[in-house]
Amino acid sequence: MLAAGDESEVRAAAGRSAEVVDLEGAAVIPGLYDAHIHTANYARGLSEVDLRGVRSLEAALARISEHASRLEPGAWLSGGRWNSNTWERPVQPDRYALDSVCPDRPVALPSVDGHTTWANSLALRMMGIDRGTPDPVGGQIVKDADGEPTGILRESAAYPLRDLMTSGDLSAMLRVAQEELLALGLTSVHDIDGEDCRAAYLELRAAGELKLRVHKAIPRDHLEAAIAEGRRTGQGDDWFRTGPVKLFSDGALGSHTCHMSEPFAGTPGNAGIAVTPYPELVRLIGAASAAGIAVATHAIGDLANHLVINAYEAAGGRAVLRHRIEHAQHLRPADIKRMAVLGVVASMQPVHCTSDLDLVSSLLGERDLASYAWRTMLDSGVALAFGSDAPVEHPNPFAALHAAVTRTRPDGRPPGGWQPEQRLSFGEALRAHTFGSAYAAGEERRKGVLAEGMLADFLALDTDPFAEPSDALLRTKVLTTVVGGEIRWARS
Repeated sequence: MLAAGDESEVRAAAGRSAEVVDLEGAAVIPGLYDAHIHTANYARGLSEVDLRGVRSLEAALARISEHASRLEPGAWLSGGRWNSNTWERPVQPDRYALDSVCPDRPVALPSVDGHTTWANSLALRMMGIDRGTPDPVGGQIVKDADGEPTGILRESAAYPLRDLMTSGDLSAMLRVAQEELLALGLTSVHDIDGEDCRAAYLELRAAGELKLRVHKAIPRDHLEAAIAEGRRTGQGDDWFRTGPVKLFSDGALGSHTCHMSEPFAGTPGNAGIAVTPYPELVRLIGAASAAGIAVATHAIGDLANHLVINAYEAAGGRAVLRHRIEHAQHLRPADIKRMAVLGVVASMQPVHCTSDLDLVSSLLGERDLASYAWRTMLDSGVALAFGSDAPVEHPNPFAALHAAVTRTRPDGRPPGGWQPEQRLSFGEALRAHTFGSAYAAGEERRKGVLAEGMLADFLALDTDPFAEPSDALLRTKVLTTVVGGEIRWARS
């Protein structure tokens, strides 16, 4: 960006021959930066079965059956995003239900949080899972009273599916998906998906077809190879850089697998799952840090967050690398202060708060926890980086900004906001979704604000979010998305 200011200041810097684009009074803000998004899963999901919004097992099966009718014989049926917590009968489904509509093709459908997978009998056979298969470390193969697998796989128990399921041309899918993301106002992303996604983005970059900027995470199972290749966080250019390694400490609240200090209400003995045992967590963080690779660790439960902070501290106190906690949803208040001291970034998704608040009340009760504690974190000196976790949530960043400033759902519930003392101002929320995400990536000198010397990534909006009531965020539309000084998307 050559200059920012009024027309005379900008013309003086750009020269009289510069092309003028009249935005007719539209509001301009920095390009939005999603600090946690699964773009490969999002891209695939555009052509997969989508079970979000269904309210019963019967409705889910009808949608699955209809989608299966459009697939080639024997092809995997994928997608999912079901949420049995909101069904008329809130009971997790089983493989026999899937078998009734898909007996001759393998089916594997992650839940809305991605931490539970619903598989049919054929998929289980292809994975080699039967009544004698033990639970893997960090996972669970749910079995019925007779010892037979039900088709529900939790956490690492579903990992073998990654090598079995076929996908198609991911580069082509990402080419389509980036148009969707640009239309929403996203100019940069921290992608959390696998090595196939990295290869696809590099293919787009080489072909000159990459329109948004990518900070690409390294999956845990590729860490050793990445170290051997000499990868390090920040390596690359302004279009594609190596990001942190992504680790998992626990699961998710909706799947009852986030790691808590006390059991969930109504389920004695279940306090979640430690997906990565603590000694292994310490080893991985140490190995990555020594190689110049930052670490982004998924942690939702209070015990998971506590152990991750301990592990970061064991790796050497306040690190030069910007280690992160992904989600950081439910913490002991004292651990927030420790995050600030250690310089650990809180990479959070505001819409998770408004989606999960009923679950928090029913499963966690009146515990002394700081839940989605954006205000407390910011006031304590913890850097916030906002994102969506799409396709778990929709990638619309204005929905995230609305959740951050109101702590209500789109319909206005609960009135006044859930734990309203944790709300942010619009300026604070916008900073977390722009500069904060850039800071988490070590890119704050290049992105996140409109200023001379920064990358020319910005949006023109049909609404001025600084001047309008917070509810206007939900109807805000992007008119133009500019990345690198070029219009990459414009509303027709």
